[in-house]
Amino acid sequence: MKKYLLSLILLMSFSYTAQATDCEIKYNLKGWSAFFKTVKGSGVVSCSNGQSANVNLSMKGGGFTFGSFNIKEGTGRFSGVKNISDIYGGYFAMDGHAGAGKEVEGRTLPFKAVKLSMKGKGRGVNLGFSMGSFRISK
Repeated sequence: MKKYLLSLILLMSFSYTAQATDCEIKYNLKGWSAFFKTVKGSGVVSCSNGQSANVNLSMKGGGFTFGSFNIKEGTGRFSGVKNISDIYGGYFAMDGHAGAGKEVEGRTLPFKAVKLSMKGKGRGVNLGFSMGSFRISK
C-alpha cells in the first residue's frame, strides 16, 4: 500500500511539473506618484514552450509615495504558468522605492497560482511605499 501511495504522489508531481512553463518578461515602465501612484508601460513575454506576447502594463495604487521614475530594460520571471494566457490579469502589488537620479526597483507580485518577480534599473526621483493593482493586458 505504501509503495502504491508513493508511486501515485511521484506521478502526480511529475505530471504537474511537465505542465509548468517557464516565462520571462522584458519591460519598460514610467510612472509618478503623489499619494496616488500610477504606472504605465509595455513588455514582451516569452515562454519556454515557444509562446510569446506583447503586453501592456499598468499600476494604480496609493500610499506614502512621492516622485517620478522611468525604468528601461527591466526583466521579470513568471512561475506557476501553464499557458501564456495565465499571465493576464490584476496582480496585488506592494512596494517600497527610493531614487535620486539612478533608480532601482524590485517587486514580487502574486496572482492566483501565478507569481511574477520583477527587477529593473532606470532614472527617477522618488521616495515612499505603496499598495495597489498591477495589471497585465493584451
